[in-house]
Amino acid sequence: MRRIYIVLGLFLLTVSAKAQYVSLSAAEIKTLKTAIQTDAKVKKQFEPITAQAEKALTQAPNPIEKVTSQGLLEGNPAKTASLKAVEDAPKIYALALNYRLYGDKAYLNKAQEFLTAWAKMNKASGDPIDETKLEDFFTGYDLIRSEVSPAQKTEIDNWLETIALAEINSASAAPNKSTSKNNWNSHRIKVITQIVYTIQAKKYYDQVNQLIEQQLGQNLYADGSSYDFAERDALHYHIYTLEPLLKSMIVVNRATGKNYYSFESPVKSSVQKSVQFLVPFVTGEKTHGEFANSRVKFDRDRAANGEKGYVAGHPFNPKNGIVVLSLAAYFDPGMMKIIQQVNGNNYYDWQLVLNQVRKAKF
Repeated sequence: MRRIYIVLGLFLLTVSAKAQYVSLSAAEIKTLKTAIQTDAKVKKQFEPITAQAEKALTQAPNPIEKVTSQGLLEGNPAKTASLKAVEDAPKIYALALNYRLYGDKAYLNKAQEFLTAWAKMNKASGDPIDETKLEDFFTGYDLIRSEVSPAQKTEIDNWLETIALAEINSASAAPNKSTSKNNWNSHRIKVITQIVYTIQAKKYYDQVNQLIEQQLGQNLYADGSSYDFAERDALHYHIYTLEPLLKSMIVVNRATGKNYYSFESPVKSSVQKSVQFLVPFVTGEKTHGEFANSRVKFDRDRAANGEKGYVAGHPFNPKNGIVVLSLAAYFDPGMMKIIQQVNGNNYYDWQLVLNQVRKAKF
């Protein structure tokens, strides 16, 4: 009997070690591989990822000690250097995904090289707008973590946990700051969620749920609008707060089955209502002049700097809302019809591929 318990324990440990809620499980990778081979739409979406992985095999990592872009105007040298450095993130994702699909160790070794270089140099800042740009580091690492060498795994895990802890204790989350409830906090929650589920830091799981539930009640309103929409008078920021929340909710749903999409806060707000608030602007039924009455000086500074998309009163581009609808389609497949209505024959995107793979719809 004792041997049975030991074998069962080892089995459960193996299952836990290979749990991949941020990226794709082994079964989902198998489904994706078949879809790439048999579905032209999926193949078309995957081809740029393959091309990026092939190119990354010949490139060197470009880590930076501190990602610095938040609050800086285009052209600022620190921002330019940071945005260049974080171009490593999609390279890691592409390398890791191609390794999982095709088993070529060259992809694995290169992804490890990139991740280790960043783990050695990059320092956590606790700034969610800067560190949200590392998302593909988290998803890419989640794909290959079980096969990374023990020493590298420890080093990368420790680096990522320092980022999660810096976000948990971020000064931006102080109760007296607007950043404790606006899009900053949504991105903070995404970074924490993706990291703790990637490195399987279970001691933080309950905290993730608490953070999500709190944000749904303070960031979103019962009529579907949001604090960000009111503060910035821009659907751009309504989208920018929903996107990270949806990504966090997908991870939690995959891990626990909990559906935060339709979950109503004590003030009767929900992500579902806030997505529905956006839909008429995406279909063109309604229009909106962006940033016309923004309360934030930085928006005016960016407009004065000639940055595209920040001129007060410019019309919202409906296609900019597709990113939210594609994420929402994970919970509500009916969104695909709206996406197709807006984008026509080119409606399919990588998020929709992931949704269908995760729901075994191929």
